[in-house]
Amino acid sequence: MRALRILLVFVVILGGVFIAVDRAAVYFAESLVADRVKVSGAEIGSTDVSIKGFPFLTQVAGSELDEVDVKISGIETSANGRSLRINRMNAELHQVRLTNGFSGVTAARATGTAVVSYEDLTKAAGEDVAIEYGANGKVKVTGAVTVLGRTISRSVLSTVSLTDGHTVRLHADKVPGEGIPGLERVVRERTDFEREIGGLPSGLKLETIRPTAAGLEISVTGTDVALAG
Repeated sequence: MRALRILLVFVVILGGVFIAVDRAAVYFAESLVADRVKVSGAEIGSTDVSIKGFPFLTQVAGSELDEVDVKISGIETSANGRSLRINRMNAELHQVRLTNGFSGVTAARATGTAVVSYEDLTKAAGEDVAIEYGANGKVKVTGAVTVLGRTISRSVLSTVSLTDGHTVRLHADKVPGEGIPGLERVVRERTDFEREIGGLPSGLKLETIRPTAAGLEISVTGTDVALAG
């Protein structure tokens, strides 16, 4: 009986040591992956990586992780000579394949959300244009225009949509005309516009877009999504 108790204590100690080593390895791997995350054609601010599942060591021995959650802040993208900043992107990566000692990180499938703030959208819109949340799933776009020698400011509620799976489009539902010839055309030249979102990790694509109080919320999905290597 005494020998059995000693054996049980020994097993518990070994189990504790294994868990400690496993968690330490996870922490090291998360830092390593975060440092190596790259977004093709874009600059990124900060990256946070969380590796799910237990035990980690058996996963890494098979060079595949069950799930990895990645949070990226400040993605500076550019497409067709125009820049657009993604404030943050959260992604859940599944069946993550590892190659060359974490140099290569590729997920079999991924889902996530990207957010573009109205401040960043305003910067991308052009001079004398301001964009904010307009409530009820709309955005409010305000622009200054010159008509018949007069500079006037007009605000419109716009519908936001995705075109071609990678371009954000703002289109005013209605433009107040007030009987001024050509006003609607001039206002739309300022308030209606499109901006392509480039620089997302290879394999990710935009699915849906929804205006919220915090910004434009874009759902993303993908297969064979490469984050490093």
